[in-house]
Amino acid sequence: MIDITAIINAAVALIAAVITAFVIPWIKSKTTAQQREELIAWTKIAVSAAEQIYKGNQRGAKKKQYVLNFLEKNGFSVDEVAVDAAIEAAVKQLNSEGIIIS
Repeated sequence: MIDITAIINAAVALIAAVITAFVIPWIKSKTTAQQREELIAWTKIAVSAAEQIYKGNQRGAKKKQYVLNFLEKNGFSVDEVAVDAAIEAAVKQLNSEGIIIS
């Protein structure tokens, strides 16, 4: 069996670079600081809840859909690109705080 860990790590790094370079500045130009703070706060809550509900590997799509549904139910009508960036930021922060998200 081929170990694709290096490929996955490179893809994740590339996605993070694209988000940092392009998506985050675009989101900032389309929202107020308060809207971004609220989006990130609600996204953290949703990501943490999704982690508790959908445990194990290969559950990313279900977790993401849970977060999208949660945010929509709470009045956020931002596009999926903005939500993806908020999810990545929340996952990164939660991981840095010692809450490992897989």
